[in-house]
Amino acid sequence: MPRPTTKNELLTAANTGFDKLFALINAMPESDQTTPFCFDAEAAGKEAHWSRDQNIRDVLVHLYEWHQLLLNWVNANQSGESKPFLPDPYTWKTYGDMNVGFWEQHQSTDYEQSREMLKQSHAKVIALIEQFSNEELFEKKHFAWTGATNLGSYCASATSSHYNWAMKKIKAQIKALKVQDRATTNAEKKQGGNS
Repeated sequence: MPRPTTKNELLTAANTGFDKLFALINAMPESDQTTPFCFDAEAAGKEAHWSRDQNIRDVLVHLYEWHQLLLNWVNANQSGESKPFLPDPYTWKTYGDMNVGFWEQHQSTDYEQSREMLKQSHAKVIALIEQFSNEELFEKKHFAWTGATNLGSYCASATSSHYNWAMKKIKAQIKALKVQDRATTNAEKKQGGNS
């Protein structure tokens, strides 16, 4: 799906991506939803997140925290408080460290809680997007605090783009679980034949 360029496209992409993400998760057996990731992180990709996140809960809280970044940034700047998108001391070169901090912060968050947190934060982000006009979202430099990027791009990054990222990880897990299940079944058949 191309990157949204209108408010309607942004809302559709965000809601569609969110629904697809949960449909993908909900189609998994409940036990698989909490199983640690078993895909080969090195084979999956070079980015740090492939080895950082250990399960679906980690992915969901990551999405939740990026929603919080967006919500806090927009609300602060709309209230007259000049605030960058990334909190100090992080920059676009060091935000990986921030993501590790999010991961560490949520190691005691349980899976069901992570699902509810994300559902609530998604609803808040959608409500936030609804407040803005098409021009406010997609006109470059409409708000001084968005810099050279428009507000809609930040919103797409925190929603539909991030949901696609999450689905890639979950699909890698689903594939790895199927391979694992086949290997277990074949081993059991082999053992049964040797009895």
